[in-house]
Amino acid sequence: MELSDFFREHSRVALAFSGGTDSGYLLYAAGRYGAACRAYYVKTPFQPDFEFEDARRLADELHAELSVTEYDILQDAAVVSNPPERCYFCKKTIFSQIISRAAGDGFKTVIDGTNASDKAEERPGMRALAELGVLSPLRLCGITKDKVRALSKEAGLFTWSKPSYSCLATRIPSGTKIEYDDLLRVEAAEKELAAIGFSNLRVRLFHGAARIQLPEGQFAAAAEKRGAIAAALKKYFPVVLIDTETR
Repeated sequence: MELSDFFREHSRVALAFSGGTDSGYLLYAAGRYGAACRAYYVKTPFQPDFEFEDARRLADELHAELSVTEYDILQDAAVVSNPPERCYFCKKTIFSQIISRAAGDGFKTVIDGTNASDKAEERPGMRALAELGVLSPLRLCGITKDKVRALSKEAGLFTWSKPSYSCLATRIPSGTKIEYDDLLRVEAAEKELAAIGFSNLRVRLFHGAARIQLPEGQFAAAAEKRGAIAAALKKYFPVVLIDTETR
């Protein structure tokens, strides 16, 4: 199946929209192939501010309608307890919000940006999507992450080269209760590192310390700038560690 075929068969869809590469390309493709598509962004403490700004920017550039719902995911005890399948419980809650909102707007079909490179065994949230009847056009059409990037670049979308980004909850070790203040500290620390010049990074909570994960190509810069890194992050964490494993 081609994406054009999918949108011919599903000509009115609600898109779970993150502002990332995959859902961004789907928003573009829906318009290109003549489908009525509304993007739905659920704003929670798990998303950093830049993700929301990217979502708004892309929706504006594509002249697409964007519906934003604020939801406090930290009210969900199953999510906050942070079990190994936290992503399943989180996806179930978030997509239930989208389905309900979309139904009220007259959309019966909900789609998301899961692509053909995503492995179900590594993503518990995919089980929640299946249970809720959410369709994944990229996966159904066999479109991999690399192909999405190539198509997005061809379409002129700024998201074509955007690094993959997992939500802030992934920075908290499984089994550790997710606290709002920890999410804020992690987000602020990652923003500080980006300002210093690092990219595609993660700051993970590690027994109260900040454990920085970087791509291998940025290790030398981290060694040179260790003083600046420590000064920036000590505002948020008493101990700052740089992981020698590649991200």
